[in-house]
Amino acid sequence: MLEALKYLIGAAGASGYGSKSTAEDVTGNCRDLSHITAIITGATSGIGAETARVLAKRGARLIIPARSYKTAEDTKARILAECTEAKVIVMSLDLSSQSSVRNFVREFESLNFPLNLLINNAGKFSHGHGISEDGIEMTFATNYLGHFLLTKLLVKKMVETAEETGIQGRIVNVSSSIHSWFTGDIIPYLDLITKNKSEYDATRAYALSKLANVLHTKELAHKLKQMKANITVNCVHPGIVRTRLTRDREGLITDLVFFLASKLLKTIPQAAATTCYVATHPRLENVSGKYFADCNETSPSKLGSNSYEAERLWIISEIMAPENPKSVFHL
Repeated sequence: MLEALKYLIGAAGASGYGSKSTAEDVTGNCRDLSHITAIITGATSGIGAETARVLAKRGARLIIPARSYKTAEDTKARILAECTEAKVIVMSLDLSSQSSVRNFVREFESLNFPLNLLINNAGKFSHGHGISEDGIEMTFATNYLGHFLLTKLLVKKMVETAEETGIQGRIVNVSSSIHSWFTGDIIPYLDLITKNKSEYDATRAYALSKLANVLHTKELAHKLKQMKANITVNCVHPGIVRTRLTRDREGLITDLVFFLASKLLKTIPQAAATTCYVATHPRLENVSGKYFADCNETSPSKLGSNSYEAERLWIISEIMAPENPKSVFHL
């Protein structure tokens, strides 16, 4: 009850911020970000777009990858309209396609930019069952596996950037508290919904993909520490907010539920706050492998805290997203 009350009134936690803090609030006193190059997936709408806008406002150079080049260009135009000196580059990327992920990484590397910050924000909640071109259930392929491969292929560049600049790199995985809704054995369930359309449940599939984001964070933090890489990785729950993520479930019932729950919903600037806090705040230097909500560290689900499951998922992920002979990094 106390935690719910704190959320409703926006009481600040140990970080000095709370549920009512906005992305601009949490970056207001941060160092100038003009020396930072960031890749943000899912930055063409909702939380990702607000994250991109605020980071651009603080001076960061942004790489915005998207399936729709036109939509990304529209996002760039909106940012430039507010921040005329912003540095924004648009690139093509379909996270559900492993070949697209590899192509994006090759094109990014050809630009010879540093890479300080990777925000894995893109998310899909699809009511309908689908299979990616690589034979993976579509929600899992987009929300988790594409980001797993993207991160793996970009870590070498991040390691090099951190070594050359002395600036600690940061990876932020955007998950959801809904990850706690998944119970059971991850791998057999993924196999089941991939092979059997009749077994597909949209909410459980989404919860699985978000649990995978949490476990990815945990195992990647462990591997980066073993490597002594000057990079941190953390996971965030942005909060409940109505964005385009719910577009496959629009209708009277959804509208009614969101109306009744409106007092619990965050605005998009509030929802982007935790991502921006974890991505930029000096207080989080050397903090890695943690889970944040309302700009404060908290605990994920019991399954999301399981080191064995994190390692197991990593091994399976490497099988599902095998290394290309030209892969840039080996963990």
